[in-house]
Amino acid sequence: MKLNMDALKQAAALREKGYRLPEYDVEALRRRTAEKPQWVHFGPGNIFRAHIARAHQELLNQGGFDTGIIAYAAKGSETIARAYAPFDNLSIAVSLKAGGGMDKYLVASVAEAHTLGDDGFARAKEIFTSASLMMASFTITEKGYARPSYEKDLPLTPENRGTLLGQIAYLLKLRLEAGGRPMALVSMDNCSHNGDKLKAALLELASGDAALTEYLETKIAFPWTMIDKITPRPDRRVWEMLEKDGFEDMAPVVTPRGTHVAPFVNAEEKEYLVIEDDFPAGRPALEKAGVYFADRETVEKVEKMKVTVCLNPLHTALAVFGCVLGYDAIWKETEDSELAKLIRVIGYDEGLKVAPDPGILSPKTFLDEVVNDRLPNSFLPDTPQRIATDTSHKIAVRFGETIRAYVEKFGTAESLTGIPLALAGWLRYLQGVDDEGNPFTLSDDPRLETLKKLSPEEIAADEDIFGVNLKKAGLYEKVLALYGEMSQGKGAVRATLKKYLG
Repeated sequence: MKLNMDALKQAAALREKGYRLPEYDVEALRRRTAEKPQWVHFGPGNIFRAHIARAHQELLNQGGFDTGIIAYAAKGSETIARAYAPFDNLSIAVSLKAGGGMDKYLVASVAEAHTLGDDGFARAKEIFTSASLMMASFTITEKGYARPSYEKDLPLTPENRGTLLGQIAYLLKLRLEAGGRPMALVSMDNCSHNGDKLKAALLELASGDAALTEYLETKIAFPWTMIDKITPRPDRRVWEMLEKDGFEDMAPVVTPRGTHVAPFVNAEEKEYLVIEDDFPAGRPALEKAGVYFADRETVEKVEKMKVTVCLNPLHTALAVFGCVLGYDAIWKETEDSELAKLIRVIGYDEGLKVAPDPGILSPKTFLDEVVNDRLPNSFLPDTPQRIATDTSHKIAVRFGETIRAYVEKFGTAESLTGIPLALAGWLRYLQGVDDEGNPFTLSDDPRLETLKKLSPEEIAADEDIFGVNLKKAGLYEKVLALYGEMSQGKGAVRATLKKYLG
C-alpha cells in the first residue's frame, strides 16, 4: 500500500491498525481551498506536520473549518519533491507516548504544497491577492529571519528577492496593490517575540516603500506565539513500524542540504501552541483542537516560563553534558543520577523561584511534565548532539534571563549552583574532548570558529553570549572555577557534578 489518495479507500483496514483518519471529503476540501485560499504556511517541516497540520485536521474533523492549508517551501528546497508530491500531500504523524505505545494519524489537511519556484510563485500571487486569505504562518527557524544586507537595498521585484521573506515582501506588495486587505502573519518559530522578529524583517525589506511600510504597520497583524513539541528527525523504528503496517516507500532521505525528510514525522505526545489572538481577517477556531489563544502579555509569560525555566535550559544542560559524558540519547541522561539531579536543581530549586506565571498554564505542572514524562520518554529518539546545536545563541535566553531575574529580585545571583554548573559545562564542552579524554565533534554553531580562538575567561566576560554581565551578577569567578575543576583530567566532569550536586 502506498501513501496516496488511494490509501484513503482502505479506511476500514487502516482504522483496524490504529490509524486516525480524516473524517471529511479530502477531494472536496482541496477544491474549496483552490477556490478560496484562507491559510498558507511557509516552512512545511516536521513541527508543522506533527503539530500544526495535525491540529488543523482535528478542527476539520469536527466540521469547524472548510478549507485546508496551502504549504510552501523556499525556492530550491527538496521538501515538497521528497516528502509531499510523491504522497499526494498526505503524511503520517506518529505521537510517541512516554509510557509506551503511540497514536498514528494519517493527515490530509494540507490541500496544496508548492515551492516558491516559478509555478509555485505564480500560485502564491493568486493566493496573496485573494480576498479570502486570512493568514500566513511560518516555521522557518530563527535563522530564517536574518536578512542579507544586500537585499534590503534592491528594488522590490521578484528578480531581486532570493530569500523566502524577500519573496513574502513582494507578495505583500501585490496584496496591497490588489486592495490592501488585512491579514495576520503568524510566526510559530521557537524564538522570543517571534512576531516582532518577522515584522522587523519585513519592514527592513520594505524600507524605501512608504506605502508598503504603512500597510505592514496598519493592516497586517504579527501575533506572538509559543510553540512546544519535541520533534526529532525521522526515526528508523517508526519507519519500520509503518512498513509492517503495509506502507511502502517510508524510508527517510537526506537532501544535499542535510535536511532529513520522510513521508512521516515522529514526535512526543505532549504539545502546546499559544497564540496572541490578533487576526484582523479572521482565523480558524483552533482552540477546538487544543490551541490556546490569549493576549500578548500571557503569550510572553508562557514563552518565558518554557524557554527560561521549565524546558529549554534543562534541554541545553543535558545536551552539553551529554556530549561530554558520552551519551547518545536525551532520555538516557535522565537515568544518570547526577544529571537528573542537575535538571531538578535548575528547574525546581532555582528556576521556579523567578518563573513567570501565565495563568493559563501552571509553571510547576509544566515542569513536572517535562522532568517526569517528556525528557525521560525512551520512545523519543532525540540526541544531545542535536540539542547542542547553536548553543551560543541560546544561552542568553535559556540561562541569562533567570540570572537577571535573580539579580533584580535578590541583588545577586551568587546563590545559584545548577545554572553555573551548566555554564561551566558548556565551556568544558567547547574543548571538544569528552570526560574520558576522547575527542568528539562539536555541534554546529555560528560562533564556533570565533569561540575556538577565545580563552574561557574571554568567553565568560562576553555579555552578548550570556545576556548578562556575569561579574556583576556574582557568577563570573564561580563559573570559571567550576570550569577549572571540570578540566583537571579524566573523570573530572563527573567528579565535579558529584561534588556540587551531592
